[in-house]
Amino acid sequence: MARSAGSPVSAPAANLYAVPVSESQTPPTVMEIGQSAERFKAFVDAVVAIAMTLLILPLMESVAEARHLSTAEYLNDHAGQIISFLLSFSLIATFWLMHHRVYNGVERITSRLMVINLAWLLTIVWLPVATAMLGQMSTDRLQVVLYVGSLVLTSALMLAMRVYLLRHPEMRAAADDAVVMGISIDLAMITCFGITFIASLIWPGPGYYVFFICMLTGFLARGYRRLLERRVTTAHVAPEPSE
Repeated sequence: MARSAGSPVSAPAANLYAVPVSESQTPPTVMEIGQSAERFKAFVDAVVAIAMTLLILPLMESVAEARHLSTAEYLNDHAGQIISFLLSFSLIATFWLMHHRVYNGVERITSRLMVINLAWLLTIVWLPVATAMLGQMSTDRLQVVLYVGSLVLTSALMLAMRVYLLRHPEMRAAADDAVVMGISIDLAMITCFGITFIASLIWPGPGYYVFFICMLTGFLARGYRRLLERRVTTAHVAPEPSE
């Protein structure tokens, strides 16, 4: 059907997050951006695997020192250490899966994105130390600051990665919607870890049970996603043509 001469033509939706490029500049191709991401992704996988392996070492040492204990006595005496190991292992595994999904379609990596990733790896490598302190030492508020604070920082750096990739669509294969969904999850995790951090400082009694707050991540992520989608929808609304 032919379009009437007076009907307005709607422009295609643009990427609201992309870094603007002047008309005289040609957008860079994927191969012109940074360096290959394959070696760096392999490096990240190796560092995360080492960090997850380091989590078990304190338990291995405690087993060697517990020859005079029965299995039940050992499990009872080291229950806190075992719980902290399982918790940290699950968290690092979750962070790695999120990182893997983010970079699954990324072929090139820039220096700025490299720095963000290295800072993220620093928080991952630090977690086994904070875990050992939490499981072997008397619990105090500083341990909470070091442990939960590192989780907040890890999530914040993951958020920084996604925001950077959202603003540079030429570097990724994922659609904007997928990246925005990931950002909503990062925001939800930062919120949950932040609430956990404050709750542990104010009310240290519950111990590990305070991490059940993280069960709200899915609910908060859906809320953040609706807010982000509403922002995009509002920005895409074209002004009505003047008569």
